[in-house]
Amino acid sequence: MNYAKKLQKAISESHSCLCVGLDPHLDLFPDYLSDEVPDDNERVTQFLTKVVEITAPYCAAYKPNLAFFEALGDGGLEVFHEVINSIPEGKIVIGDAKRGDIDSTARHYREAFFDIYDMDAITLNPLMGFETLAPYFKFPGKGLYVLTLTSNPGASDFLTKPFNGFATMAEYIATKMNEFQSKSDAALGMVVGATKPRELGPVLEKHSSAPLLIPGVGSQGGSIEELKNVLHNHTGAPLISSSRSILFAGGDDRKWERAVLEKVKSYRQRLMPITQRYE
Repeated sequence: MNYAKKLQKAISESHSCLCVGLDPHLDLFPDYLSDEVPDDNERVTQFLTKVVEITAPYCAAYKPNLAFFEALGDGGLEVFHEVINSIPEGKIVIGDAKRGDIDSTARHYREAFFDIYDMDAITLNPLMGFETLAPYFKFPGKGLYVLTLTSNPGASDFLTKPFNGFATMAEYIATKMNEFQSKSDAALGMVVGATKPRELGPVLEKHSSAPLLIPGVGSQGGSIEELKNVLHNHTGAPLISSSRSILFAGGDDRKWERAVLEKVKSYRQRLMPITQRYE
């Protein structure tokens, strides 16, 4: 099954275009867990596998962020493996790694994420050149989410600046992704931020069938209503990502699981006007 069909199936089965980001900020965990589970690796494993269990009926995808697992030290990748193995079959799993390097290095990243961890997709940084993407092209069941118009303020340093005859570098990247799709068996998607709806429309026009990974809704303040409007003519299925606002919805409350459940159900309901276009 190619990636576009796999993605559409995950959205249809869950009636959701929500992607739950798995970013285990240790300093945001409920305080009591540190006493009950003093080992960081075990605490992250228990917390995130519980989050997956709670949220699975209400989301289409998960996005574990490699940095947080690598920061756990020697056992971090074992924790990563345990957490992704807890994700139910049929969910899209995106390795949020933002890798971007040439030749053999890129091939080894590809082997790690596609062969060892069996990720459905990976986030990639194209700023070392588009040749860094080519090693990932020959995988029809996989998705590549290329940083195109990111949600952070620093996007204005490069991605929203005029570039190579385009109004923004983001539009240039989107145009090239559209061109490269004919050479790629993998789906060439884009990471685009919900925090920049005004710049987003022209970017989407340049690659209108791209799968989208959209951060910025939630704690970063992106508007779901504005996002719905800008996606009106986009045919590629979006995954709208939220991390901290779901994972840590319960704060220090011992009943944090209930807060996580209510938050993920609320997100799915709020995103339904977008979801219904892609089911």
